[in-house]
Amino acid sequence: MAKLSAEQAGGQNVVAFLDMIAHAEGVERFSEHSGYDVLVGGGRFTSYTEHPRKMVWLPKYRIHSTAAGRYQFLWKTWNSLRERLKLLDFGPISQDRAAIELLRENGSLADIQKGWIASAIRKSRKTWASQPSAGYGQRELSLEALLVVYQKAGGSIA
Repeated sequence: MAKLSAEQAGGQNVVAFLDMIAHAEGVERFSEHSGYDVLVGGGRFTSYTEHPRKMVWLPKYRIHSTAAGRYQFLWKTWNSLRERLKLLDFGPISQDRAAIELLRENGSLADIQKGWIASAIRKSRKTWASQPSAGYGQRELSLEALLVVYQKAGGSIA
């Protein structure tokens, strides 16, 4: 499955951070495709033509969500990213590019490239509900657990 290389993503730290987000969002356990084809709650979709736009009820959290893909994009977020980045599909490369754009927008991308990962995680917490202190009432991983995943994925900490 084609995805962005470290060079295309802006460095190995960025790729490792993306892997850490996917792990935290819990998508990889449902898919042999690194989570690019996962709906919130663990269902899967089969076409990368477009965001699946499927509303899923999550009784554990008592919410409905349209989150999908490796980085669990809500369809409204995806629509905006697709338009701004001129993305042609919901495939892995498009999902990676969109996630990197969110990292740039929340101010964490430069920190990631410098290896300031705790700072990057703190800046990303409102973008991804699985980050520590995100405050969405969903499962959050600890900073320590995320740092372990990040380093196992080949990221370095300054």
